[in-house]
Amino acid sequence: MSISGSLKSSPLITRYPGNPILTADDVPYMPALVFNAGVTKYAGQYVMMFRNDYGDAGKQTLLPINTTNLGLATSQDGIHWNVHEKPCFGIENEEIIRTYDPRLTVIDGRCYLCFAVDTKHGVRGGVAVTDDFVSFEVLSMSAPDNRNMVLFPERIGGKYIRLERPFPVYGKGGRDSFDIWISDSPDLKYWGNTELLLGIENVPFANDKLGPAAPPIRTPHGWLTTFHAVDIDASRGKNGWEPCWRKRYSAGIMLLDLDNPYRIVGMCHEPLLMPEASYETDGGFRNDVIFPGGMILEDDGEVKIYYGAADTVECLATAQVDDLLRLCLPK
Repeated sequence: MSISGSLKSSPLITRYPGNPILTADDVPYMPALVFNAGVTKYAGQYVMMFRNDYGDAGKQTLLPINTTNLGLATSQDGIHWNVHEKPCFGIENEEIIRTYDPRLTVIDGRCYLCFAVDTKHGVRGGVAVTDDFVSFEVLSMSAPDNRNMVLFPERIGGKYIRLERPFPVYGKGGRDSFDIWISDSPDLKYWGNTELLLGIENVPFANDKLGPAAPPIRTPHGWLTTFHAVDIDASRGKNGWEPCWRKRYSAGIMLLDLDNPYRIVGMCHEPLLMPEASYETDGGFRNDVIFPGGMILEDDGEVKIYYGAADTVECLATAQVDDLLRLCLPK
């Protein structure tokens, strides 16, 4: 069933007028696409890890997916970026095909990376830690099929917490219908106590799947948490490089209990961000895609939300934290 009605971005959010803030032209080792970045503040600066896909943008073709890896950029203001000379992370072995979609969270002074890998036997999510973005220690890898993992920035009740999105195709009758789940861990290696957090049936602007987006941020009212929501419409045709792209990705927002993040305090039942700007809707690898991967709460109450657009470029939107909380809290 298609999503009816005219869906718009919240008027409380502002796209950065200089978007996109990072494109393939900014990267010296010449990928075709850069998007779906994780962004955090670490060691006195903004740090971005972004996804590189390689190919020929002019011909709208990509190389085999085993060329995907993760790049690194740093910034003093969170807007203008210095891109490092070479990719910083990608697991290469006979089983893993590619590494992609990074998320960054600082916990107790160390920077943790959640990432996805496509393998010969399914999609897996991983957690790694780094202190310098040169050396990474992989702490855990999930069983297939699971990804879109994000970590909370502190332990809660002595446990590390993560949001995740399994892909239970067999259990869902062989079709997309995926939800957001939550797990905890004593050590970031062994994960359990897994529960459903948000089902697709509870999000009016999704009919295909949900997944975590940027890692949560702490507020006095709860953990402010973005998610991505996907709707599909069989009437959509060619909408990007591929012969047919029928999906549309938007961003939602919800609030989780500070002491028990397994409990949703409130959720906005309308989208936070819908694909509307030209760099979100036209000329991309997959048009009509918004995919948040980083969210930073500044001292003045501004929230920076970093998101991939059209699976092609990286962008920035901002809002005031009090406005985002009002969207989520019961009226």
